[in-house]
Amino acid sequence: MPIHSFRPLTAAGRFTALNKRQGLTAKRPERALTEPKPKTGGRNVYGRVTSRHIGGGHKQLYRIVDFRRDLLDVPATVQALEYDPNRSANLALIAYTTGEKRYIIAPKGLKVGDRIFASRKATTNDFNVGNNFPLSIIPPSTLVHCVELVPGRGAKIARSAGTSLELVAIENDKATLKMPSGELRLLHPDCRATIGEVGNSDHNQQSLGKAGRRRWLGVRPTVRGVAMNPVDHPNGGGQGKSKGGGGRQHLVSPWGQVAKGLVTRRRTNPSTSMIIVHHNGRKPRNKK
Repeated sequence: MPIHSFRPLTAAGRFTALNKRQGLTAKRPERALTEPKPKTGGRNVYGRVTSRHIGGGHKQLYRIVDFRRDLLDVPATVQALEYDPNRSANLALIAYTTGEKRYIIAPKGLKVGDRIFASRKATTNDFNVGNNFPLSIIPPSTLVHCVELVPGRGAKIARSAGTSLELVAIENDKATLKMPSGELRLLHPDCRATIGEVGNSDHNQQSLGKAGRRRWLGVRPTVRGVAMNPVDHPNGGGQGKSKGGGGRQHLVSPWGQVAKGLVTRRRTNPSTSMIIVHHNGRKPRNKK
């Protein structure tokens, strides 16, 4: 979607650049496909803050998105393209010929009135934007999004605005996909994927323009640890500008976790074993 800049009539307007949201419907979301989204303020059941910088924000309804696409061989028509406050991508409201309605992530190029479907089989002319198939029958070099990590569990990869994966090849009962970072990863060929890339690719070009708009999104301010007192943060205190203890303290989290250079990913993570090439171009340690 195109970015809309504003005349600098105010200090905030001078730096504000937002999506125009062209083509999106202004109607309220489908009531049967929404559920309440209560505010937590980043607190757990004991009232303690477990996720910082969360609080306030506008009221939101959660839209129930169909990530499984498990209604097979039933055509559906796109009825509307809608804004979703819970994610960077837009949503498409589709109505199946059976009368059932569902939300899906809106891919780039999908328009109101288009017909899409999900299936286990396909012909050459079926690989259009919005259609959903197993990776095993999708042609190589096709751009896909909303890809499953485990067959049947629903899409987990490439769901945010402007993202897509490239299906490189299918060999030895494994599908090879290239991530936006350049990482090459193996997946089971029965994992389902949707053709095309996610729409709203200009989302990351937005400039909120003022702190208040960030607060409307439910994000509270972030204070640097070095600006705090020693009682509040390990990096706090010191004479003048210093990183705690006279500059001897490494940069850490409020709970002492090293912030730079410490590997936090588990080596035994089963997902890690499916990586062929990391995003930095190197092979994993357990690969030869």
